[in-house]
Amino acid sequence: MKAMIMAAGRGERLRPLTDSIPKPLVKVGDYSLIEWHIYRLVNANITEIVINLSHLGEKIQSHLGNGERYGAQLSYSLEPEPALETAGGIIQALALLGTEPFIVVNGDVWTDYPFAELSSPALLAHLVMIDNPDHHPDGDFILRDGKLSDEGQGSRLTYSGLGVYHPDFFAECKPGRQALAPLLRQQMSAGKVSGEHYKGQWHDIGTLERLQTIQKIVSDQSIDVSS
Repeated sequence: MKAMIMAAGRGERLRPLTDSIPKPLVKVGDYSLIEWHIYRLVNANITEIVINLSHLGEKIQSHLGNGERYGAQLSYSLEPEPALETAGGIIQALALLGTEPFIVVNGDVWTDYPFAELSSPALLAHLVMIDNPDHHPDGDFILRDGKLSDEGQGSRLTYSGLGVYHPDFFAECKPGRQALAPLLRQQMSAGKVSGEHYKGQWHDIGTLERLQTIQKIVSDQSIDVSS
């Protein structure tokens, strides 16, 4: 299975830090955010990784190279600025991702989710959901009997930015800038999106305060995933 790390975002809420450093290269402990993902993917035997680039993307490509030093094979999908958003970025990268289901993970989150547990979804997509963080108390979707819905009774959970998608999920999509959420809701209404509730560590590095929080957590726990 291949993976795609979404790394094209501007990181507006982390300015002025992200005026000179692309958000995925922000350091958390010994590694940048994107390196945490790469090491964890490789440790799960997922070595073919596609990375989309836009804002300061040349710095990401220069830093990571072809991925050899991580034990990975990295390829890059170049986008204009502003970037194509999540769905648009995935659609543009489909030729690099192939014909089998693939993992997608947001480049601006930090998580200890065990990537090795992900497998090809029985439906068109499978999303990892988490408890609603303080900055997103209302959640996104309802998880019921292993399927996700945007309607009906039940408590909402938050989409972690981590999931597995079949290329057919995007079969009717045209290239261009577009968000992922409307496509997810459309496929959920057709009963084609499954989900799971992950209760491990997950942090959205969306502000300087949240960045400081995860930096302290990683420092206190002395986490190392490079071997």
